[in-house]
Amino acid sequence: MSTSYAEALSALLLVVVLVCAVVRPWGWPEAVVAVPAAGIVIGAGAISLEHAGEEAARLGPVIGFLAAVLVLAQLCDEEGLFRYCGAWMARTAAGRPRRLLAQVFVVASVITAVLSLDATVVLLTPVVFATAARLGARAKPHVYACTHLSNTASLLLPVSNLTNLLAFASSGLSFARFAALMTLPWLVAIGVEYVVLRRWFAADLDAAAAAAAADAGAGDEPEVPMFALVTVVCTLAGFVATSAFGLNPAWAALAGALALAVRALLRRRTTVRAIGRSAAVPFLAFVLALGVVVRAVVDNGLASVLAHVVPDGTGLLALLGLAALAALLANVINNLPAVLVLLPLAAPGGPGGVLAVLLGVNIGPNLTYAGSLATLLWRRIVHAHDAAVDLREFTLLGLLVVPAALVLSVVALWVSLPVFGG
Repeated sequence: MSTSYAEALSALLLVVVLVCAVVRPWGWPEAVVAVPAAGIVIGAGAISLEHAGEEAARLGPVIGFLAAVLVLAQLCDEEGLFRYCGAWMARTAAGRPRRLLAQVFVVASVITAVLSLDATVVLLTPVVFATAARLGARAKPHVYACTHLSNTASLLLPVSNLTNLLAFASSGLSFARFAALMTLPWLVAIGVEYVVLRRWFAADLDAAAAAAAADAGAGDEPEVPMFALVTVVCTLAGFVATSAFGLNPAWAALAGALALAVRALLRRRTTVRAIGRSAAVPFLAFVLALGVVVRAVVDNGLASVLAHVVPDGTGLLALLGLAALAALLANVINNLPAVLVLLPLAAPGGPGGVLAVLLGVNIGPNLTYAGSLATLLWRRIVHAHDAAVDLREFTLLGLLVVPAALVLSVVALWVSLPVFGG
């Protein structure tokens, strides 16, 4: 196959895969289109079997890790962790919408960091809807916080986002060092989000709550899900320990998921089939197939083009350039393909470049619906609750948040690198 034909075929199939992932015609899983597309680029010779195998081998441990974390999050939900978070927010907000927004920021940031952005979008967002209704508050500020934080607050740990897992594998960092380098950027980005959302939704937050503060905590108070909390804490400790001994942190995630799964099965709260569904196998197949298609695009010319525009060096301007390029590419082709494309180009420059790319692909998607799959999924959940999402409002809010959060978080990363030996 000629290079020009292979390049055109790969690019066309990537566009088709991404459009179908966004639109999901007839409710099809993303893998229905992505897997045949991967087969086509291999069969047509746009990517060699050797390179396809290399990509599968690179993504395999990441996908296994993702599956274990998804199961862990779902089992935590069945243990009542998210219901307890909702009850805590309702009680401590005391009927005040502004305080509720702060509580949502705390809970969403922690859940995103520890249990991944999917847990925030799929499991926490419905709880936030219910909590706002319970307090008589307008749901919009708090629900928008969920989608923004599912991206921005996923900067902290390697387990927080699929993009983080990929960056972690390319960075050469330990789990603890990755978290240390990203702590200040994470705090700065969340701080920008809070300041902007609090001002943007001031009218909604100032609206009088229908429920009195005295009734804010009314209702049954769920028990503290102690087993789930202890399991999550032990799993986090396991991430650090496995990384320190050179083991794949997926083993720690698997241990945590197994502990919760055995308990749930013994108590007949779930079934083996339900646990299997929570691993989201079709989505995992989509990630693997997408990686093969993106590798075909990269092998057939995109890497050469981007090599001319990727900044060199590890200075502040270079890091800003990398983050801006990553954010732009995330909004053009989605953040997952963007990180797959940019990591091989940024990795030779060391951890600083890799983490700057990560800042771009995690913060940047708050600008458009198509920036991340999490945002698309959040939009479907919002519509399922009969709430409207205005494209103009979403974009204008993104224009206020993304540039400020991106620049300030990159500066925070630049400050952190010499401190933690990046």
